Amino acid sequence: MKKNMGSTDKVIRVAIAVVIAILYFTNTISGMLALVLGIFAAIFILTSFISFCPLYSPFRISTRKKI
Repeated sequence: MKKNMGSTDKVIRVAIAVVIAILYFTNTISGMLALVLGIFAAIFILTSFISFCPLYSPFRISTRKKI
């Protein structure tokens, strides 16, 4: 797995996951919507920590800075 996510991309994904968590814990979202958004939040957190997005690979997208 070659890293393909930059720091800005990771921060945005974590921020989105935090917003989803806040919406869930304040009972703003519930039911199926909460489940689907929770899965997306978990994926965002996971991809942020490993710095790899599988959807970027087929399109050869990289938000990581070139050194």
